[in-house]
Amino acid sequence: MSNATGTGSRRGTLRAEQKRATRARLVESARGLFAARGYAAVTVDDIAADVGCSRATFYLHFSGKVEILLELAQEGLAPSALAFYQDLDRVLETGSRAEFADWITRAIEWFHQYKEMLPAWDEATALEPEFRAIARDGILALPNSMTSYLARWPEGQRDEARLRVELLVTQLERFFTRWAMLGTIDVSAERAVEVLTDIWFPALSAPAAR
Repeated sequence: MSNATGTGSRRGTLRAEQKRATRARLVESARGLFAARGYAAVTVDDIAADVGCSRATFYLHFSGKVEILLELAQEGLAPSALAFYQDLDRVLETGSRAEFADWITRAIEWFHQYKEMLPAWDEATALEPEFRAIARDGILALPNSMTSYLARWPEGQRDEARLRVELLVTQLERFFTRWAMLGTIDVSAERAVEVLTDIWFPALSAPAAR
C-alpha cells in the first residue's frame, strides 16, 4: 500500500513538473514572438506551435494571449519599473542635479533592456481593455511608491505631483521609442540626458523648493 502511495506521489510530482515546464516554455515562446512580431500579429496557435503543443494545452495554462502578456509584464517589467521609480524617490531627496542626470542615464539604459517588448505593450494597451486597465494601475503605482517625493508637496497638490511623474514616465517612453527605435530624433544620448535633466529636475521639485 505504501509503495503504491509512493509511486502515485512520484507520478503527481512528475506531472506537476511537466506542467510547470510547459507553462514556462509557453511564456518564453510568447516573449520571443511578441518581441519579433508585436502583439496583434501573434496568435494562440502561433505560440502553441512554437512550443510544439496543442491549442488545448495552451488553454490549460492561459485563458488567452493577453493573460500570457500580463504574466510577462508582472514577472519582469512591472516590478523593475517600480524599483526604478523608488530609486528616483531617493535621488530627488538628495537634491542633486548630477544624481538626477545619472538617473536619466539609467532610465535610457532601462528602456534599452526592455525595448523589444515595447511595441507589444503599446499594441496590447490599445487593443485589450483588460491590459489597458492594468497598465493604467501600473503607471499610477509609480508616483504612489515615491513617498518622500509626495510628502514634500502640500496635501492639496499631491495629485499634481503624481501627474508630473506620470508625464515624466510618458515622455521618457515616447522619447526612447522615437529616438532609439524609430530613429526620428537625432541626438546623442549625452545631449538627451542633459536636456531631459534641464526640463525634469526643476519640474519635479516641490513648490516650496522652486
